[in-house]
Amino acid sequence: MKTNRFDEIVLGRKSIRIYDEAVKISRGEILDMLDEAVTAPSSVNMQPWRFIVIDSQEGKQQLSPLLKTNQIQNETASAMVLIFGDLQCYRYGEKIYNKAVEKGKMSKEIRDSQLDRIIPFYQSLDRDTMTSIVKIDASLAAMQLMLVARAHGYDTNPIGGFEADQLAQTFGLEQERYVPVMILALGKAKEQGHESVRLKAEQITEFK
Repeated sequence: MKTNRFDEIVLGRKSIRIYDEAVKISRGEILDMLDEAVTAPSSVNMQPWRFIVIDSQEGKQQLSPLLKTNQIQNETASAMVLIFGDLQCYRYGEKIYNKAVEKGKMSKEIRDSQLDRIIPFYQSLDRDTMTSIVKIDASLAAMQLMLVARAHGYDTNPIGGFEADQLAQTFGLEQERYVPVMILALGKAKEQGHESVRLKAEQITEFK
C-alpha cells in the first residue's frame, strides 16, 4: 500500500534481510519506482546510473556465487537491483539535453554551450576521477530508490558485499565501462528489521 507520510518513508526505513517470497513485484511497478528514483540529482545532469533487475530464478542463480554472505536476500527478495555507474555517461549528454530543449526547460543556445564544455571535460577525466563522480551520483539514485520503495509499500537492503570485479561481466556489461556501485534487495519484508541507533547531529556537526 502506497504512502506519502514522511515519517513512515524516511524514519521508518530499515535494512531488511528476509522477504516474503509470495510477494512478486511486477516489472511495470519496478520501472515506475526506477522512474521516480532517477529524479535524483547528478553532476551536470549526466545521469550515470544504470540498472540490471534480477527477478528470475535463473538470474538469481547466476548472481548467487557473487554475493558472499548475502544469500538470504537473493533467495527471498522479489528482485535484486544491480546498480552501476557508467564511466561513459557523457555519450547520453546530447540526448538528455535535447530532451530538455524539447520540454522547454533549456534553450538551444544553452544546450550547445553546455555540451561544448561538459563533454570534452568529462572525456578528459582519468578513470579514478570519473569513478568517483559516477559512484556519488548512482548512490544518490540508490538512496532515492530505497525511499521510493518505502512509499510503494516495499523494503530494501543495500548490499556492498559482493564480487565487484565480476558483476558487470557476469551480466553482459563492459567491465571497463560500468562500475558496480551497490546491489539493492527489493521486496516485501517478512521480518521487522533491526532497530539501530545514530549519533546525534550535534556530535558530528560543526558550525563556523
